[in-house]
Amino acid sequence: MAYAKINRELIRVDGNGENRADKAKRMFLEGYNCSQCVVVSFCDLFGVDENIALRMSASFGGGMGRMREVCGAFSGIIMVLGLFAGQTEGEDQEAKKENYRLVQEAAELFRAENRSIICREILGLEKAEGTFVPAPRTEEYYKKRPCPETIRGAAQILIDMLEKYAV
Repeated sequence: MAYAKINRELIRVDGNGENRADKAKRMFLEGYNCSQCVVVSFCDLFGVDENIALRMSASFGGGMGRMREVCGAFSGIIMVLGLFAGQTEGEDQEAKKENYRLVQEAAELFRAENRSIICREILGLEKAEGTFVPAPRTEEYYKKRPCPETIRGAAQILIDMLEKYAV
């Protein structure tokens, strides 16, 4: 399996010296969605433009377009794992298998921390709110949601996995 070559010295911190997990949490507090926070915190490792990373991950917030399905932070993990170990040749079944193995490993780690990879279950909701309109980011919003720490934890899972598998 050929993983993407990344600078091992920059797995924990970005080029500005900011811890990637802290950066992901900070970005959420600045208004970005959960998926964007995770993807953008790692995009430089793979030479992906930040604006492209923001757009690519924008639709995955709120459990995919606020439908409260797969958690956006977890979706961010698997997008980054695709950059790290994604299949690039249609016939390369070994690469596909390895990528899926990493995704399932990440899911196991994420579930261990959050009980689920499903947004509404993490938030303690019985069903989605039924609206595509994002909730205003108020002090009350942040008090009710585990999202900042969930996002930070997702980024930490990626840090740990990249340190484990990077060559």
